[in-house]
Amino acid sequence: MESFKSSQVSNWSVYGIPAFQDNYLWAIVHEPSKACVVVDPGCARSVQGFLDSHSYHLSGILVTHHHLDHVGGIDQLLKQNGNDLPVYGPASGRVAQVNHPVKEGDVLDVHCLMAKVLEVPGHTVDHIAYVIELKDTLNSNDVWMFCGDTLFSGGCGRLFEGTPQQMHESLQKLNQFPANTRIYCAHEYTESNMRFARAFAPGSRSIEEREIEVRKIRENGLSTIPTTLEIERLSNLFINAKNSIEFKEIREAKDSF
Repeated sequence: MESFKSSQVSNWSVYGIPAFQDNYLWAIVHEPSKACVVVDPGCARSVQGFLDSHSYHLSGILVTHHHLDHVGGIDQLLKQNGNDLPVYGPASGRVAQVNHPVKEGDVLDVHCLMAKVLEVPGHTVDHIAYVIELKDTLNSNDVWMFCGDTLFSGGCGRLFEGTPQQMHESLQKLNQFPANTRIYCAHEYTESNMRFARAFAPGSRSIEEREIEVRKIRENGLSTIPTTLEIERLSNLFINAKNSIEFKEIREAKDSF
């Protein structure tokens, strides 16, 4: 799959850059200036190819967590585009290239769009997400959420470091935004997630309908991402878990599915 434009509001666009087997690297572009901020650039070749093909220039990097498929391309991108570029990421120090550490409540200027930082531990203990609310600047209700490996379409990240309680709380923090919030997660896991959801909750009509829809999308070679909070509220077992005990039960079932 080649890179694709997934959203556009006024002068700003979001592009998906496929990488590896199932990763999505996200590019936030200010079209008039051709400036591009990339989220979780695990593969430098994929990002640089996107930049060169569109004549965009890299203006910054946002990192959600330290796993190699999210940060492995940073060194090469800095070498090719300038070592003084801002690299935003968790303040834990686990990503050596981060020169602008951020924490809960910080607000970043991304091409005059304000990106709010949320701490969402679970997948890792220092995982963060970036949320851009466009309402005030553009008289629009659009919200863009870059949540790494915390929330997936139909699923959530594995608990490599955090606890069920942490992940449950993180998902509910992400779930506070409007229904039309676009979720730019980092992996194309939707089809397998919906197969699990259908098996775990066979009586759910909304899950069944979502699984059928996703299968058709993938058969056509298209991306299921971005999803929206509206879709996830109807079909994502994890975000709908009532408490951390229920969440843990679902997560353990998925891990052994």
